[in-house]
Amino acid sequence: MIRAIIIDDIAEARAVLKSDLENYCPSIEVVGEAEGVVTGAKCINELKPDLVFLDIQMNDGSGFDLLEILPIKNFKLIFTTASDEYALKAFKFSAVDYLLKPIDPDELMEAVNRVEHQEKASERISLLKENLNHPKRIALNTLDKIHIVQVAEIVRCESSVNYTMFYFTDDTKLLVTKTLKEFDQLLSDHDFIRVHQSHLINVKFIKGFTKSDGYIFLKDGTKIPVSTRKKQVLMDMIQKF
Repeated sequence: MIRAIIIDDIAEARAVLKSDLENYCPSIEVVGEAEGVVTGAKCINELKPDLVFLDIQMNDGSGFDLLEILPIKNFKLIFTTASDEYALKAFKFSAVDYLLKPIDPDELMEAVNRVEHQEKASERISLLKENLNHPKRIALNTLDKIHIVQVAEIVRCESSVNYTMFYFTDDTKLLVTKTLKEFDQLLSDHDFIRVHQSHLINVKFIKGFTKSDGYIFLKDGTKIPVSTRKKQVLMDMIQKF
C-alpha cells in the first residue's frame, strides 16, 4: 500500500478526494489530512507518507511555502489546483503531476499510476519553482528516466509516431515519451515554431531559408521542410532576430 496524506484548506475537497481514492485507487491508503501550510508540514514530518496530495493556494500560504520549510522531501507529490493556464504550463515544463479541480476520477487514476513509477519529486519541485517565473529548463521523460535540460540548448524536435526526438546543441538526442503536439504547445512562447507536421525548430538556430523550394537550413547542418501555410509565419519570426 502507498501511504498518502491530503493537504487542502477546504474540508469538502479533502473528503471528496479521500472518497475517490478509496473507490478508484485501492493501492492508496490515506493516513492523514491537514488544512494548511503549518499543519501540513507537521503531518508530513510525523507520518512520513509515501505520497502527498497538495493544494496550491491555502489560507495560511501556498503549497510552495510548505515545501520550502521541509528540510527533506522524501515523498512523491501530486498538486491539486484550480490555477490558471500559465501555472499549468509550468507544471508541464517540470514534469510535476497535478490534478485540476474539480478532480476527474480518470485523471486521478492516471496520476496515481504515474507517480507509482516515478522517483521522489524533490529535483522537479525546484524546477517547478523556477519555471513559475520564466521557464529556462524543461523536464523530459524518456522510457528510463527524467532528463532536465536547458530550453536554449534544444535545436529542434522531430515527431516519431507517439514519441518526439529532441536534438541538442552538443549533437546528443533524446527520444521522449510525448507527442510533438504537446511540445509545440509548451515551447511556442520560447522562439520555437512548428514549421511542418513532423518538425518543431528553435528559430535561433536557423542559418538560412530558401523561399523557392521551402526548406530551412539549421546551424547543425539539418535541412527541414517548411509547409506552405507556415512560410509567412516563419518569415515574420525570422525578422525579429
